[in-house]
Amino acid sequence: MNNFNPVELLIKKRDGYSLAPAEISCFVNAYLKGEIADYQMSAFLMACFLQGLDKQEIEALTKTYIDSGGTISFAEGLPVADKHSTGGVGDKISLMLAPIAASLGLMVPMISGRGLGHTGGTLDKLESILGFRTSFSLQEFKELVEKHSFALAGQSEELVPADKKIYALRDVTATVESPGLITASIMSKKIAEGAKHLVIDLKIGSGAFMPNIKRAKELAELLMTTGKSFGQKVTVVFSNMNSPLGHSVGNALEMIEAIEYLKGNYLPDTYELTTVLTAQMLISTGKAKDFEQAKKMIDEAVVSGKALEKFREIIIAQGGEPKVLEDYSLFASSPVIYPIIAKQSGWVHKIDSRAIGYALVHIKAGRKKVTDTLDYGAGALLYPKIGDAIKQGEKIGEVHCASKNEAEEVAELILNAYKIADTQKDKEDLILEIALSEE
Repeated sequence: MNNFNPVELLIKKRDGYSLAPAEISCFVNAYLKGEIADYQMSAFLMACFLQGLDKQEIEALTKTYIDSGGTISFAEGLPVADKHSTGGVGDKISLMLAPIAASLGLMVPMISGRGLGHTGGTLDKLESILGFRTSFSLQEFKELVEKHSFALAGQSEELVPADKKIYALRDVTATVESPGLITASIMSKKIAEGAKHLVIDLKIGSGAFMPNIKRAKELAELLMTTGKSFGQKVTVVFSNMNSPLGHSVGNALEMIEAIEYLKGNYLPDTYELTTVLTAQMLISTGKAKDFEQAKKMIDEAVVSGKALEKFREIIIAQGGEPKVLEDYSLFASSPVIYPIIAKQSGWVHKIDSRAIGYALVHIKAGRKKVTDTLDYGAGALLYPKIGDAIKQGEKIGEVHCASKNEAEEVAELILNAYKIADTQKDKEDLILEIALSEE
């Protein structure tokens, strides 16, 4: 673009005008080259946040992100599918879904993230396995997927580097929650990794970034239309994140829960969500004709031991210690295990899952900032869900951490996150709705 002036572009976006694809491309590429300063990119992001991005702008930003690095393409006709979660508390679904899907003939190039704020990250959970490697070049990652049908890795320097650099800025400029910026960030990675079918677990509720179904549906529409414009089939599953998922929250604890799942020891909520998400991947790729067929295939993959063996295969391929599948003492553990005791009887009406996530950051089960170190053994086991009855004096969970003082403090914070009332409360649906992109 000749006579490119970043200030003119900032004024245009600030005043609510739509930017042309060439303008977006120029601005982002100039930032990557160091020709535009952080403060100007911050101004651009805030203008996008406040004025919004239309579908053409989102598509242009997504393409600019993809073009900023390398991409992976698999042979035509292969059933390449992935799942993305918008993040939640106790969300270890990828750890079960990926080996199940791969054992059923799908190719799953799963590029995951680290935990930040109140939500956990798949990479951190995997790295609680001794020696497990999550950093690969694009070529290495592609070869892993081709050989083992799946791989679980982090975003390499080669893959959409523009998104990686800009996301770090969004995190510190209060511009993370922009639907347009979220869409370009998610879709650029999933398109660049070569997945032709994408299932998105869009979480709603107290432990999610999306507060309600209305906002979530707006984001879903953007994700589906953007995917379609790049030849990707997108399915969105809206799921309830008012209660932490499963029983465990914390890296090694969640990893153990996931392994138990692959051994057939299910918990009701993680079973339902894993089954629905994996089924949508099978249906989208044509591996299953409907949910009932997909469910039978998924159950068989676990019961037969195929899914657990697939997980063992990728642990070995990615440098991890496969003995963790049998010997949980090889995971980091905490010297203090402190019971969480209910102070009153009644029914659980509300759970502030976000508050639980942040409480566990205090004991290094999560991060406040990217550079924070983790205690892989730290976390909590939490049993009650919304609608459950509890009794005063009953143990409703336990905190795992390094010191008793911290454990007492975190147990109190967790108790305060539960709203207990005398009146009975209905249990909540986990799956709220499923949206399919038009063919």
